[in-house]
Amino acid sequence: MPDYPVTPDGRYFVAKGRLWRRSDPALPEAERKAAVRDLMAARRAVRDAATKAETRAARDRVQAAKERLGERGPVWWTDGAPDETRKAPKNSTYADWWAGLDPDMRAIAG
Repeated sequence: MPDYPVTPDGRYFVAKGRLWRRSDPALPEAERKAAVRDLMAARRAVRDAATKAETRAARDRVQAAKERLGERGPVWWTDGAPDETRKAPKNSTYADWWAGLDPDMRAIAG
């Protein structure tokens, strides 16, 4: 994975022109590794699903793993800032940071 730009507060990285929430940095390493392992298994299950029911069950497992990581569900920060996942950085509270970012880094972020 390329080194995508990360917002100054460490909450998001930018890829495909959107903000994506990063994992909770306070998550214990063993718990993070277990959640990543479950996430990868769930993604493989989505890929390999043969029925709509199998796909739905696998997608639910992906969601659960991403919530454990802090990438979805309730935000992991406590200052009351809203979740800006999937916003274009130029249309977010990070617009000034984005505008000042090196053009090469913006290009990496797509």
